[in-house]
Amino acid sequence: MLEQQLMEYIAAVPDLDRAAMAQAARRQAELAKPPGSLGKLEEYAVRLAGLTGQVCPTADVCRVAVFAADNGVVAEGVSITPPGVTLRQSAQMTRRKTGMSAMADFFGDSVVVYDVGIAGRTPPAVVDCKLRHGTGNIAVEPAVTRREAIEAVGVGLEAARQAKRDGVQALGIGEMGIGNTTTSAAVLAALTGRAAFEVTGRGAGLTDAAFAKKKEVVARALARHKPEKTDVLDVLCKVGGLDIAAMCGAYIGCAGERIAAVADGYISAVAALCAVRLCPRVQGALFLSHASCEPGYAVAAQELGQEPCLALNMRLGEGSGCVLLFRVLQAACAAMSGMATFAQAAIDEGYLAPLRGADADGVTP
Repeated sequence: MLEQQLMEYIAAVPDLDRAAMAQAARRQAELAKPPGSLGKLEEYAVRLAGLTGQVCPTADVCRVAVFAADNGVVAEGVSITPPGVTLRQSAQMTRRKTGMSAMADFFGDSVVVYDVGIAGRTPPAVVDCKLRHGTGNIAVEPAVTRREAIEAVGVGLEAARQAKRDGVQALGIGEMGIGNTTTSAAVLAALTGRAAFEVTGRGAGLTDAAFAKKKEVVARALARHKPEKTDVLDVLCKVGGLDIAAMCGAYIGCAGERIAAVADGYISAVAALCAVRLCPRVQGALFLSHASCEPGYAVAAQELGQEPCLALNMRLGEGSGCVLLFRVLQAACAAMSGMATFAQAAIDEGYLAPLRGADADGVTP
């Protein structure tokens, strides 16, 4: 029944409002600037119009939703960070003392941390959605049951619904879970058919020997469980994690609630790919923040058909890139609503006719 309910929700996710997008594109053409001179800001404003149905959208109220869970695969030595850090950093986020949460605090963004599977007691101020105390070790057993994977997706859906109720207009999708670059590599390899070595990176940092072991563990997990690439839920329960599954649900929920869904780095992008494979209409709500240093990130972004906005050599995770992209979305909205049109500025736009003609013919001016 749970799976049927999920599929019914996915089937009801709306497409972008094409009429609003067409109106927004016309307004962009009327603004007193050379065509395309604001680059991605123009694209973002038009897509936000499609999400909200408003020609001049806003993205003033922003939140980072962090999904925290431990991953049993750390028993294989795939991370230098002790597993207890998942719990401690989840608590620190609520105190605004991690990289992401300190930036969010500065800009006035809310942060909500969800315990989907921390191996320990849920910290105060963290939302208790715990499904189990960490996943299985994917090198030797499935991560979770299919039901648990679906329940985790449901946690993300509800986080998006709550964001909508709270008036949030852009939701960043973050994570906290030691070992989740390993599970992300396994999920990405399963979904794309790429070899483990192509999508597995060093994560928070590994010796050469530990890095080789990490790639071997990902390959072993895929060979053992043989996840079905066309069945996202099968991939998530066999080689994924509760954090990735919940993030996947949050993306779907954002599309359903018509909220901008902002991806962070590698893990967040892999979860976004899961969401898009389950519900292609998520694509319209999705905005990639920064290009992660992890080698699999470029694969995930290519599969999503999008380019990240920022190149800052970041690899922190947590949703840190989301906080920065919120500012870009706000700038896109400010330009859309605040700029004068050619008529308002009393500028004869005739001088742009050759450029517009070249664009219409598909020629770069």
